[in-house]
Amino acid sequence: MADSRNVTAKSANGKGSGSSTGANNPYAINLDNFSKRLKMLYSHWNKCKSDLWGDSDALAIATPPTSEDLRYLKSSALHVWLVGYEFPETIMLFMKKQIHVLCSQKKASLLNVVKKSAKEAVGVEIIMHVKPKNDDGAGLMESLFRAVNAQSKSSGNDAPVVGHMAREAPEGKLLELWDGKLKNADFQLTDVTNGFSDLFAVKDNTELTNVRRAAFLTSSVMRSFVVPKVEKVIDEEKKVSHSSLMNETEKAVLEPARIKVKLKAENVDICYPPIFQSGGDFDLKPSASSNDENLCYDSTSVIICAVGSRYNSYCSNIARTFLIDANAVQSKAYEVLLRAQEAAISTLKSGNKISAAYQAALSVVEKDAPELASSLTKTAGTGIGLEFRESGLNLNAKNDRILRPGMVFNVSLGFQNLQAETKNPKTKKFSLLLADTVIVREDAPEVLTQLSSKAVKDVAYSFNEDDDEEDERVNIKAESKGGVTTSSKATLRSDNQEMSKEELRRQHQAELARQKNEETARRLAGGGSSATDNRGAGKTIGDLIAYKNVNDMPLPKDLMIQIDQKNEAILLPIYGSMVPFHVATVKSVSSQQDGNRNCYIRIIFNVPGTPFNPHDANSLKFQGSIYLKEVSFRSKDPRHISEAVQLIKTLRRQVASRESERAERATLVTQERLQLSGAKFKPIRLLDLWIRPPFGGRGRKLSGSLEAHSNGFRYSTSRPDERVDVMFGNIKHAFVQPAEKEMITLLHFHLRNHIMVGNKKTKDVQFYVEVMDVVQTLGGGKRSAYDPDEIEEEQRERDRKNKINMDFQNFVNRVNDLWGQPQFKALDLEFDQPLRELGFHGVPHKASAFIVPTSSCLVELIETPFVVITLSEIEIVNLERVGLGQKNFDMTIVFKDFKRDVFRIDSIPSTSLDGIKEWLDTTDLKYYESRLNLNWRPILKTITDDPEKFIEDGGWEFLNMEVSDSDSDKSEESDQGYVPSDIQSDSSEEEGDDSESLVESEDDEEDDSEEGSEEDEGKTWEELEREASYADREKGDDSDSEQERARRKMKAFGKARAPEKRRLGGSLPKRAKLRR
Repeated sequence: MADSRNVTAKSANGKGSGSSTGANNPYAINLDNFSKRLKMLYSHWNKCKSDLWGDSDALAIATPPTSEDLRYLKSSALHVWLVGYEFPETIMLFMKKQIHVLCSQKKASLLNVVKKSAKEAVGVEIIMHVKPKNDDGAGLMESLFRAVNAQSKSSGNDAPVVGHMAREAPEGKLLELWDGKLKNADFQLTDVTNGFSDLFAVKDNTELTNVRRAAFLTSSVMRSFVVPKVEKVIDEEKKVSHSSLMNETEKAVLEPARIKVKLKAENVDICYPPIFQSGGDFDLKPSASSNDENLCYDSTSVIICAVGSRYNSYCSNIARTFLIDANAVQSKAYEVLLRAQEAAISTLKSGNKISAAYQAALSVVEKDAPELASSLTKTAGTGIGLEFRESGLNLNAKNDRILRPGMVFNVSLGFQNLQAETKNPKTKKFSLLLADTVIVREDAPEVLTQLSSKAVKDVAYSFNEDDDEEDERVNIKAESKGGVTTSSKATLRSDNQEMSKEELRRQHQAELARQKNEETARRLAGGGSSATDNRGAGKTIGDLIAYKNVNDMPLPKDLMIQIDQKNEAILLPIYGSMVPFHVATVKSVSSQQDGNRNCYIRIIFNVPGTPFNPHDANSLKFQGSIYLKEVSFRSKDPRHISEAVQLIKTLRRQVASRESERAERATLVTQERLQLSGAKFKPIRLLDLWIRPPFGGRGRKLSGSLEAHSNGFRYSTSRPDERVDVMFGNIKHAFVQPAEKEMITLLHFHLRNHIMVGNKKTKDVQFYVEVMDVVQTLGGGKRSAYDPDEIEEEQRERDRKNKINMDFQNFVNRVNDLWGQPQFKALDLEFDQPLRELGFHGVPHKASAFIVPTSSCLVELIETPFVVITLSEIEIVNLERVGLGQKNFDMTIVFKDFKRDVFRIDSIPSTSLDGIKEWLDTTDLKYYESRLNLNWRPILKTITDDPEKFIEDGGWEFLNMEVSDSDSDKSEESDQGYVPSDIQSDSSEEEGDDSESLVESEDDEEDDSEEGSEEDEGKTWEELEREASYADREKGDDSDSEQERARRKMKAFGKARAPEKRRLGGSLPKRAKLRR
């Protein structure tokens, strides 16, 4: 197959050493590969002329027009193999001394570069026959026939033999005309398909590299996307169709970054639409398709998944079968099939016959399960490369061709339509299929897709059912160690797991806690710079000068209040003189009117030292000065008073806005200048975008365009003052979020340093497009779901959304290519996409939002203010208000910079708790759980004031609720002996005298008396603890055990203020240690 994507892709041969038309041409032909492979073609043609090439004197290869359908053609494969690209609607005529090419002007200009290489490699001359647009090419075809006849006459042969692709039907007007003329010419035609098959069979190192990359992508999709997706569907008992699984898997293949495979998307394609089959309806042919039936995962179900992907036009394939609660028949059949496929793969060695592979597989089946031999597929696979099925390389029992190093095979073996002893009609009939991509070597074959396991223990699953049911069911493997209690909902698990996810997570978190405490100790021991206030000094009142000279003042018309907008001054008549005041000195202005139609204007000025007034340097600079605090005027002209008040307020607002913007700009880091792309290299452009934060001003908002230039982005609208430059070096994170459940598709840049957007200072800049228009039905009635207008409108909306998402993706792909250039490697820039399936709802600011992780951040990019948290800057995460009966919990993120405030996300549904813990664990973030909200400012202040004591007391482990008192008994302080609990009570009371309780607790004194009474009984602490826990369960949540109260007091800071450092020794409070 060679569809339109092949033409626009990069050369399959790797780096180009020549270019057809210059630096601006995106197509580069690798001349070294061209010369080498042209030699191979002519050498193979001369060597096997009679055996494989039908004694042909010329080879006529015609390629059809491009098609959107997936197809594989030898003619297209020849183009890709020879020059790295497919040239549709092109006729190539290979002769002994000449190569004639009939094509369009553009293709001819691209192929001109190979003329010299062809002459040097095999001594042939390439002659171009350029077909004009409106010409049918008949005259040019006659010139090709004359060239063949001339060569035949010179060699003394009256009936020239011309080889062609007899199995490829002509498509399009050009090829139909060519086919008719070729058949009517006085030539003897012969099929040369087998010659090209043998030529393409052995791959060189460049081709094998492409196959390996394709196989890596294929097996990664199977292991990292298909298997987890199917497991999740079964585990959550969802109803998902085979076709929807096919579509999602195809997206994973076409977007390798989704599964963290670093291959460029433009070089990747599918071999065929991914295949998902279950429920008794199976087809093991590669032409099979996924139907619209739901995935069947009942007991004794079989699921077949097959994925094929291409890299630079080279194919690979993988197929796996998954068994759900397999019975004896199914498990035996799978084990036999696995051994048969491994036997077939083991025969793929240089020197063996191709037929040996199928014979080895058949021998295993006949020996271990002869009743299954009739159901075995008739071949063990085919050759694979530029074509998904290379003709002449079928792994069947009759193919006697010899295997050579460098051949590549898709070893595909299966059992069709077997019968299982079940009552369920959907599982009564089943099939099995296994496929892998294998390279033939001298010694042992190389299996390229072994990344995805096919071992029984990794493909067989069972449900946790009741013990009676499990005794009746024949499982493939023994149950994992340790009994598991039956849950209300059956949970899917692979039987080779010997411990639960929760146990694995706890072990990993314990290791993370150790590493985190060591890292924190090293960082705190190294010290850090103290927080400084870097804010620039704003303009003081003394700096604001209305007039430098008395002569600059305007001439007074009357003794009336005047507003000089040019000099930003107010002139007030005081004792017969006009006294100027800069408008920035005005704090407020107001007017009112009494019953006698007298109007009053009251002006209050900024005076240093008054409450709620910011500190001003003038109070120190002019300590002996007298300040005017307030002035009032009376007037009989209400219109003049109203106008004066309005002008003062407007002027004051303008000055304040300007000064604020100037102060903000004074703190900005100087950016490099944007280097605009020249005329030769057009900038990458995305049109009709809106920006957040928006530009200021009261005019109508305008959309703009985003352009990627040499060293940054530029966003601009039609207004000259609305322009924003975002430099590549200032980008910390870049995100693209296509619209799925949202109304917008967006690009978001989180910056290292602030920039100004209009008059706003920001670190986050977002460009977006609304994918859906808000439409209101005027009739008010409910429209039918079958209304043609409604259906057409929905289709238009879907098309618009898909087009916008595609435009954004194309822009992102091109920018990623730009960032991949050597000069940007150090910036490590790449667009990240939120992982929507890991998202959760919460309240990061004031409104509920959907917060989504990415590979390096935690983001919320829809609601403002935006949330962008870099995972590498997180010290720990504390999950607060976690407990039984709680519908919501809170997440507190503590940063490595302890002088930075923690970030809280409130009101997260408890249903998201397990998913969040799993995500935190997989990203190597240490998390703790607590039952209370902690007051983090005093905690962090205590840590920074005495970091040595913090480390000495165990670091962050004071947050660990799971640390039991028995662990404390084994600590280094256990040699202090018995510590009675009333000492702890004294310290609590003493602490309460000077500062408030660290947590919200009410019955401290009652707790002490209870503890004293229990002490008198002479029971051990273990007995007391056990009795207290039983009492708590009977009383419910209203009463806490003494152990819990002590723990809550000593390990958590509540909503009260921080404890005094001297009383606590300058450290965090320790856990109460109870000893005997």
